Amino acid sequence: MNLLRSSAFACVFAFVAGALLTGKAKASGLEAIPDVKVQDQTGRTLHFYSDLVKDKIVAVNFIFTTCSTICPQLGASSAALARQLAEQNDHHYRVISISFDPDTDTPERLRAWSANFGAAPGWTLVTGRRRDIDTLLRAMQVYTADKSLHSSNFLLGNEATGEWRRIDSSVAPAKLAATMQQLRGASAGAGYFPDVTLLNQDGEPRRFYSDLVKGHVVVIDTIYSDCGAACPIMAERFAKVQAQLGDRVGRDVFLLSISVDPVTDTPEKLHAYAARVGAKPGWQFLTGEKANVDLILKKLGQYVESREAHANLIIVGNEPTGLWKKAFGLAPVDEVVRVVESVADDGR
Repeated sequence: MNLLRSSAFACVFAFVAGALLTGKAKASGLEAIPDVKVQDQTGRTLHFYSDLVKDKIVAVNFIFTTCSTICPQLGASSAALARQLAEQNDHHYRVISISFDPDTDTPERLRAWSANFGAAPGWTLVTGRRRDIDTLLRAMQVYTADKSLHSSNFLLGNEATGEWRRIDSSVAPAKLAATMQQLRGASAGAGYFPDVTLLNQDGEPRRFYSDLVKGHVVVIDTIYSDCGAACPIMAERFAKVQAQLGDRVGRDVFLLSISVDPVTDTPEKLHAYAARVGAKPGWQFLTGEKANVDLILKKLGQYVESREAHANLIIVGNEPTGLWKKAFGLAPVDEVVRVVESVADDGR
């Protein structure tokens, strides 16, 4: 991945793995997931792909409410799986049960049927027009004219990477959850960013991908503590971005300032620098072994031979969805915040 070097204020770039849906789906043996209209158990009208699958890690199974064989087991497993995933407080997970009998299974019937297995946030039961449901089932390669012969598998998938796995319904919910977590970690960023260890301003080791980027929205700039030119202005911009984003910083948006002079910038120097610019929790200043820092800077397209030549750019990335943009670091704060919010809200 190379960051676009456009002079425009903000420009989008994507990981190579962020291919179009059709290409990703076919690579996994599935057809493109159709965006047909469906109804959930509350009666809401949704678009299946856009509202339920896009940018999600999903567990999909297939049921009908009059089924007395495998469907009750699927319902119990779905509810248990959804409860386990809810404990992670990660909105990227979703459990979906699609009715094989949409003519009978109204939203009300699905709601009553799912109640037998207990409350489970994140579990969506789906019905709709027969032709739309059949289109969906064919795309997922489970269509059968005889509903009693329907698939008893879970179809687990990471829409962002196009990786899908079929797993037997007898697998315990805990193992299903573990597989979904593996799929969550199999995002495009995992194959691109090295997991080298850096140090923050408190001297705490942080693996770049696993601890700082994975599952997060990140706002990244490059600085060095002795800089008397653009860095103080960049730091002021970051402080104002921090203030405008409020409690989102440290919760779903994380600020990262990486030193381009890690030999000079010890954690102690960066700690003093962070205090001077008013950094709060959620804003980390990073240094470490020069080889590790240089590797990260090269991956970000921000490596320079001379520290004075570092770019005045802000890089904003949503690792779960694969959306990345960059902004001119000396631009008005409101413009920078708009870019950050557009990336942070991607996929919601």
